[in-house]
Amino acid sequence: MAETVPRLEPLERRPLTDRTCLVTGSSRGIGREIAFELARCGANVAVNYRSSDAKARDVTERIEENGETAITVQADVSDPAQVERMAADIREEFGAIDVLVNNAGITVDRTFEEMTYEDWQAVIDVNLHGTFNCTKAFYDDVKTSDHGRLINISSVVGQQGNYGQANYATSKGGLFAFTRTLALELASHGSTANCVAPGFTETDMLETVPDRVREKIREDIPLDRFARPEDIVGMVRFLVGDQAEYMTGQVVGINGGIEW
Repeated sequence: MAETVPRLEPLERRPLTDRTCLVTGSSRGIGREIAFELARCGANVAVNYRSSDAKARDVTERIEENGETAITVQADVSDPAQVERMAADIREEFGAIDVLVNNAGITVDRTFEEMTYEDWQAVIDVNLHGTFNCTKAFYDDVKTSDHGRLINISSVVGQQGNYGQANYATSKGGLFAFTRTLALELASHGSTANCVAPGFTETDMLETVPDRVREKIREDIPLDRFARPEDIVGMVRFLVGDQAEYMTGQVVGINGGIEW
């Protein structure tokens, strides 16, 4: 996986000061970069992980080394009881959150003919049920916050499908309808819900794809490269900030120009 790019120059002001953000699945990949960026903007950040304790603690330590504030919170988002425990831990440390970034996700790739019930259920449980569980646990926080933001990280695969990923595509496609519905329900409270749909991104998830398949995917990307995690974080930062307060119910594709 590509190394993290150098951080941007310090902000003249920290636009997310006094706001608390939870980023699920933020011990690695896109989630890690989102956590770094929100902390850089002044937010208190809860770094969620399921099993990568050392990686999650590395994220929080790096944030703290920059004079910013973060905690690690363990929870398997597919387990409602663990999510409720995580919510209690975050509120004990920071109080109610303002921003929920549902980023946690897994893949178990098989052609549909070979896909087992367990393959299907594992991906749906984390990617779709996990988003429900976290949103349910923090819905009142987001709804009542003066800066309430719900951001769901989906995928271009949810828009166009992908060979061998019926479970993943279904889970990510479901986030579009979920986001739109929550945007309508949150609107009267002044809070927003949006969805970011990255293209194929240079993370450890993509590294498991065979080289010949990676090359075929890249050939279909007009910008002729895979996304880097830092290509995604700018949009998340925008959606979290005050400039996006009139933007809700949207699916934003960041995919290098892939047509879907």
